[in-house]
Amino acid sequence: MAEVTATATTPVPVRRWSPRLPGRPARETPLQDVLRRVNAVAVLLVVVDVLAFAGAAAVVEPNPGWALVTAGALLGVRTSGRVYRRRLWLSWFHDLPRSMTTTMTAFALSTCLALLVGHQTAAATAVQGTVLLFAGASEVARLLVFAFGRWCRRRFDRCDRSIVVGAGKVGVDLVRTMLQHPEYGLRPVGFIDPHCDTDHDRLPAPLLDEDLATAIRRERAGTVVLAFSHAQESPVVDSAITAHRLGCTTLVVPRMFELCPDGLDVERLRGYPLMRLSTAPTSRPSWWVKRGVDVVLAATALVALAPVIALCAVAVLLESGRPIIFRQVRVGMDNRTFTIFKLRSVRQGRVDDSQSRWSVVGDDRVGPVGRFLRRTSLDELPQLWNILRGDMSIVGPRPERPGFVREFSAIHELYWARHRVPTGLTGLAQVNGLRGDTSIADRSRYDNYYIANWSLWLDLKIVLLTVGELLWRGNR
Repeated sequence: MAEVTATATTPVPVRRWSPRLPGRPARETPLQDVLRRVNAVAVLLVVVDVLAFAGAAAVVEPNPGWALVTAGALLGVRTSGRVYRRRLWLSWFHDLPRSMTTTMTAFALSTCLALLVGHQTAAATAVQGTVLLFAGASEVARLLVFAFGRWCRRRFDRCDRSIVVGAGKVGVDLVRTMLQHPEYGLRPVGFIDPHCDTDHDRLPAPLLDEDLATAIRRERAGTVVLAFSHAQESPVVDSAITAHRLGCTTLVVPRMFELCPDGLDVERLRGYPLMRLSTAPTSRPSWWVKRGVDVVLAATALVALAPVIALCAVAVLLESGRPIIFRQVRVGMDNRTFTIFKLRSVRQGRVDDSQSRWSVVGDDRVGPVGRFLRRTSLDELPQLWNILRGDMSIVGPRPERPGFVREFSAIHELYWARHRVPTGLTGLAQVNGLRGDTSIADRSRYDNYYIANWSLWLDLKIVLLTVGELLWRGNR
């Protein structure tokens, strides 16, 4: 079986499409790249809501404290309701139900709070008047913002450079729609399809003769649209992971798209529904919170557990001598290697086979101290230093040795994809019993599930389950 990573990193030869788009895009400065990725419509929607509330508050003149509470409720509820999201279809009518629902929810919350705190009827009346006036002003302003956004996209080509994966009928129809209707904000720069059997001269955009990652970088694409190919199944999952890893917006044409209803994550490109995949975890602001928590907890744990680590080190020294710390090369995020640190639990042999030998239960090189360290996971404590350095995180897929990464990537589907985030001291697979000599395929599925569903709450849940797992194993 071919190595799994080849689908995402290895160029696939295809027939060339002779005409090219005129003019290669020039290099962008970092500032230009940031400005290109900023969604002007989303920013304007926030601005007009702030101005609408300021105007409503100036007219009604509520108590300053209640004005702040009401503003927080409105912006918080509308943000959580994704009123300020990026979107293709700039339709005020289509967005009106969601906008009004979030406004009325904030109206109810503010009113209830005003009535509950000291039965302040006057405050509740002022809050209601402010929110109602805001609703009227905001919706008029949003109507103008949507119209302005559509005009800018048509007039000034304020569109996201887009690559379509799949040059079948669906992909071709999508590209033609993008070209005919720039008000949806997508400008196609080419197709990626190694199995394209369509006459290249009839394609509405060039067929790019390179892998997706290279095409995204060279064309400075900000959006990747995954359209299934009728000639052969496209590597949709691999392409989605590649697009995520490079920070692109990823839109997917679902199977049986004719029956796909509208939803929170469904965009509309004329008659085609496009499912918007969530952004990569490492590109979200909450990821910086995760990193901050990692640093604080790792530093605190190193200081607090220093006596425990010292006692374990003395036990290792007495049982099998030096070295006390075991160093080994592991593969981390984006296939970068680093040196992992552990308390040595295996007696040193004449030949170091740690990079190629799989550790199994019953290894006769493991003495009583080593077995205790492994059973209690105390041998993992020096990895707190790896976390502090940034090589690892507290929660993430467990790191593996380079040789086994190559072997497992060639055998197990999407094993390579687990390296999209930093590796961890504990992970979802481990708290579900997948430690030691257990199924690699199951571990890979758990790790990719973790990445696809990552949140700070999921990390906290895994940490709590890890504590329970350690206590349970210790009492067996």
